[in-house]
Amino acid sequence: MSVEPLNRTLEQELNALLRGASLECLACGEFVMHLPQGGIFCPECGSGLDAAVGVQGARLQFPVQAG
Repeated sequence: MSVEPLNRTLEQELNALLRGASLECLACGEFVMHLPQGGIFCPECGSGLDAAVGVQGARLQFPVQAG
């Protein structure tokens, strides 16, 4: 038996986060918190995802900018 590689797209990862199948932050790998409004927030790095926007228009929000 061989191990099959698992490659997931960002859209698949976001869908998994929104439906609760994944609890891992895409930015830092820590556990995320599911907010009552349906959003997702990472207390470690501050990134978030608004479930009302959906995956098609989803944007991860970060409190800091590189540069």
